[in-house]
Amino acid sequence: MAQQIDERPPDERRHDDAGPAPAASRLTRWERAIAARRPLLHRVGIALSLTIILFSAIIFIRVLVRINLGQFQAAFAATGGDQIVMAFGLSGLSYLALTGYDALALRHLRVRVPYRLTALASFTSYAVSFTLGFPLVTGGAVRYWIYGPAGLSPGKVASLTVVAGITFWLGMGFILGVGFVFDATAIAGINHFHALANQAIGVAILAALAAYLVWVARVRRTRRPLVLNFVPPGPLLTLGQMTLGVIDVCSAAGALYVLLPKGHGLGFLTFSALYSFAAMLGIASHAPGGLGVFEATMIDGVGGSSEPLLASLLLFRAIYYLAPFILAMALLGAYEAGRRWRSLREALAASSLDEEV
Repeated sequence: MAQQIDERPPDERRHDDAGPAPAASRLTRWERAIAARRPLLHRVGIALSLTIILFSAIIFIRVLVRINLGQFQAAFAATGGDQIVMAFGLSGLSYLALTGYDALALRHLRVRVPYRLTALASFTSYAVSFTLGFPLVTGGAVRYWIYGPAGLSPGKVASLTVVAGITFWLGMGFILGVGFVFDATAIAGINHFHALANQAIGVAILAALAAYLVWVARVRRTRRPLVLNFVPPGPLLTLGQMTLGVIDVCSAAGALYVLLPKGHGLGFLTFSALYSFAAMLGIASHAPGGLGVFEATMIDGVGGSSEPLLASLLLFRAIYYLAPFILAMALLGAYEAGRRWRSLREALAASSLDEEV
């Protein structure tokens, strides 16, 4: 019989000789299981989103029906100029931290882009995706519009968007875990769980984050890509992501915190954990900007009179969502106009050179 020749590369033959790598085989099984159950997971995701929106709508409508317009207008008038200035300042700090998301992701991808372009792409993509929702689609489209001419491929832009999204979730998860562990009694007044149960939830969240750090360290050592050749950042960059995420989420939560009416009685750590949970629900609902879901969660969690709290939430929407969205549209328009003007000048210069020749 003719001997069969193995024409595969030596690296693949060595993996087979030593047996399949356990981590790689497990990952392959998970990918196959997810692919096989994708229609079911899609239906479950839609059902979960609709459930979150339904319960939030019930809470929010009940609040709106009971609103006293006179007290609502008085709450707007009672908001001081110093509160609005602080809210704008903290919102600016949050968006500044968001530019670091893209900077860290570009560092991970080993792509050099001027910071001014990174800041423009990051700010505009988040301002648009926060308002319109569906961040992977809207944020990815804005990033490709800006990063594409700079030489980034669609695959690189997709990887960048995923890494930036992971940073956002790491920050919210860390704040949520710390809040549940160190302010369990105050959070018990919101979710009506026993303080020990809240501490157990917080420990579980922090343990999951620690496990993620260990996992990315192992993946980094093997340098084995995951789905679509994507490799997650290593442990040091992951710690940097977590730090930026905490700064971003605390700044955004602070922008709303300073707008709250006096006497709400919530400490900042408890409020930040509540804010993170409300933001997570808003993202999970797929409602544009978490509209309605975020507000219902915050109103139910903070408690007290609804009119002053709803006024604070509407001001926060205007400061953190609407104003950046308008500025982002203006910046994108100016960027596109500048790019077209440069193209026109280059075409005119090339045409004049051809005429001289």
